[in-house]
Amino acid sequence: MGLLNRHRLWQVAVDALLIAIAWYATYEVGFQISRNPGWNAYWKQTILIVVVVKLVSLAAFGAYNKWWRYLSLPDIMALLRAIGIATIALLIVLSIVKFPRGVIIHPEASAGQKTQLAAPDCTPVVAGCVKQIKKDAIAGSLLPRPARQRAPSKRALVLDLVFTLILLGGARVLARSITERPRRGSFVTQGKKVLIVGAGDAGNLILREMLSNRLAGYTPIGLIDDDRNKLRYRFQGVKVLGTTVDLPEILKARQPDEVHIALPSASGRKRAAVVATCREAGIPVKTLPNVNDLINGDNDLVAQLRAVQVEDILGREPVQLDPAAVGAYVRGRTVLVTGAGGSIGSELCRQLVRMEVGRLVLADHAENNLFQIDRELRESTRAEIVPAIADVRDAARMEAIFEAHRPAVVFHAAAYKHVPLMEQHPVQALRNNALATRTVARLAARHAVDRFVLVSTDKAVYPKTAMGASKALAEWVVEALGQIENETTFVAVRFGNVLGSSGSVVPIFREQIARGGPVTVTDPEMTRYFMTIHEAAQLIVQAGGVGRGGDVFVLDMGDPVRILDLANDMIRLSGLEPERDIPITFTGIRPGEKLHEGLFEDSEEVERTHHDKLMRARRSPISPEWLESELDAVERFVNEGDEPAALERVRAMIANPRRADSEQPAVAAPA
Repeated sequence: MGLLNRHRLWQVAVDALLIAIAWYATYEVGFQISRNPGWNAYWKQTILIVVVVKLVSLAAFGAYNKWWRYLSLPDIMALLRAIGIATIALLIVLSIVKFPRGVIIHPEASAGQKTQLAAPDCTPVVAGCVKQIKKDAIAGSLLPRPARQRAPSKRALVLDLVFTLILLGGARVLARSITERPRRGSFVTQGKKVLIVGAGDAGNLILREMLSNRLAGYTPIGLIDDDRNKLRYRFQGVKVLGTTVDLPEILKARQPDEVHIALPSASGRKRAAVVATCREAGIPVKTLPNVNDLINGDNDLVAQLRAVQVEDILGREPVQLDPAAVGAYVRGRTVLVTGAGGSIGSELCRQLVRMEVGRLVLADHAENNLFQIDRELRESTRAEIVPAIADVRDAARMEAIFEAHRPAVVFHAAAYKHVPLMEQHPVQALRNNALATRTVARLAARHAVDRFVLVSTDKAVYPKTAMGASKALAEWVVEALGQIENETTFVAVRFGNVLGSSGSVVPIFREQIARGGPVTVTDPEMTRYFMTIHEAAQLIVQAGGVGRGGDVFVLDMGDPVRILDLANDMIRLSGLEPERDIPITFTGIRPGEKLHEGLFEDSEEVERTHHDKLMRARRSPISPEWLESELDAVERFVNEGDEPAALERVRAMIANPRRADSEQPAVAAPA
């Protein structure tokens, strides 16, 4: 209960004093004990019982498990419940315990009539005893017949409940107000002057931490919020100065040292507008991370404030999913993730442990990556984590993993993805991305896996590179098996570039900026789709739960982003200026590279799903017999080392895929 904690003894002592005062006030207001020795004696006889019962109830409800300075609404509700239970307990206890005779003088007696009356040998609080006292007084003609009155027991307990709530609740509110009240002159003398953008829950939490912890080194001087209903209001003593439209004038008038964005769910456009305004004023900006990072981070929000990154300002509305609902089909089950040490694979694993999988099997051929994600997950989950060194191209090794662990769900994220490197080694792209996908998918069907989810890419749409072609073939494998397998649901999920993934443009630009440039951009008009790694992983899991056999899902990537704009933003977020501090050079489009990527082929119909960020690509399914025959030929050429023959066969397949509902090959893909 915390009563013996020396840091809580003063709280218990204050509560005991306030409870005693409330009990005295009850009988003074209700029964005028200063004029009535009988009730005065009764108050003194019962005070110890009242104090003990209430302190025990308060301790049982956790009233002494935290400091009053951190009082919250749940604490007030717990206080109300504790006092309510204590009141019921007192009604029972005081009705049972017998007290010595007392002397009662009715409040209506005149000075000449104050004759002492012997109280019955019972507790005066009980209604029956009070009635007897009145009867005796009237029978003796000592008092005029009084008007009918409520039973003192009920009135006393109700008054006591109200007084106790007022005193105990008021003491806690006062303690918090005193500890969080800015000291005189603190706006000038302590810490950096900070303007907080966002007066919602996150903004108020940051504000509280800054005010209560001066060691953090921040002094809030105002709040900014676009909700006009909050204008001119004060939160914890700090005023809402205006909206983001007023920000330029507020920055000039207040001259803060920093601006902190406390909007975890804000769109990138909103953050970008604040950053641009502050950049023009020459004021540094920090931000809270997105909702996913907040959940995983430290409980201290001030500690989570960081410099604005390009991921924060790309203009996308963040995807919001309920992990419990999305991951219902993996809860308590065995899940296998291939490529578990990669960027997408490792984030998938983090999402899956939050969805309470029973056992998570991590398969990867890169020892160090596997070691890192295995160690990380073991520190954050009670699920069984099983690392497995394995190459998805090794059919015998993958067979052993399926046999040993019997996974119910498979997420196939293992793939080679770097386009220029795969152009130099096209056969390895085919072997790892297409043929290995067929191997793992066949094993999933053979072992009656419930769901198989392939992680695909937008480069599979009208592919011009070896990597893109290999992923297109992998999608076809899923389509084909989805038509002929009844026990296993096969699904593919296609999306564009993932911010922060290994080898993506963002970390490359960061390295180039850190070296002083130049930042290399392929073409000034090149665009790409971008999504955060958290969004991608969540939507992959979502697609796995709603897909039917052979479905290809496409994640809504928002609007494409010009790579040149991305480079300029990253340079400016580093506190530098493009061309003046960091030069930008254009290298030209590489062989097979597209100026603009697409998410759908012309032959595909876009179908919305229950989630607005998840779409289904409808097209005529690939012919399973044709695909099986062609992949057998490609595999034979690859095993024989005949690279030209293998690539020629793949080009022919991509140009003229045979669909299940047509005897004739489809029209060749556009150049």
